[in-house]
Amino acid sequence: MKVDAGVARTRPVALVTGAGGGLGAAIAVALAKSGFDLALNDLAESESLRNVVARASDRGARAQIFARDLAQIEELPNFVGSVCDDFGEVDCLVNNAGVSVLSRGDILDVAPTSFDRCIGVNLRAQFFLTQAMARRMAAQAANGRRRSIITVTSVAVDEIVGAALAEYSISKAGLSHMIKHFAVRLAPLGVECYELRPGMMKTNMTGSSRKKYDDLIASGFVAANRWGEVDEIAETAASLASGALRYTVGQIVNVDGGMWLKTF
Repeated sequence: MKVDAGVARTRPVALVTGAGGGLGAAIAVALAKSGFDLALNDLAESESLRNVVARASDRGARAQIFARDLAQIEELPNFVGSVCDDFGEVDCLVNNAGVSVLSRGDILDVAPTSFDRCIGVNLRAQFFLTQAMARRMAAQAANGRRRSIITVTSVAVDEIVGAALAEYSISKAGLSHMIKHFAVRLAPLGVECYELRPGMMKTNMTGSSRKKYDDLIASGFVAANRWGEVDEIAETAASLASGALRYTVGQIVNVDGGMWLKTF
């Protein structure tokens, strides 16, 4: 259902990528609870996405699925256009979609297929989606509405090195630098850009290394001495989208239980 151009929107709109996964779904529901309508993206429509639609609806939000492979960058301007045609405009973009490595192992054994996959989805697709959305945001009048771009990276960017996740960490490091460029370009237009860095979160992506991370937490590697919950990231994203950190430009928000802190 498209928004009638003559009807004023009463709720801001957020586009959440990777919304079918545990973290993306939690972010979407938290945004709905905070008053946002939702455009939900993932590779394909799924039961998980339909569940997010239902949970958002229970919170009074309108939610619609936009299945699309973001790695097909030539389609991104039309994708952004279709979302904006249906919802009017987008007030918040959450770059959450991402992939892990094809095989955890030594950097000396990283295959081009795994490297290209991480760069293609985690960095290249995010860059051109953000560019397409930023062009729309730059062209539209703000009309007093808060606008933001929130990008999920990883604690394994600066202080922490994932020994078996080289290509993943490299792609996220590039994404971190990307956010700074968009932040400087868009700040004069009133668009707030943030980098959200999760630590050890209980998601499908960390499932294969659960025992390793359990041992690290037990050894004191995380100051909070526990796993992070997806709701903690989701509530932080919703707070940022709602204006909790006004007058900040390109900020890094660590939600990692103090994992980045070094003790001695």
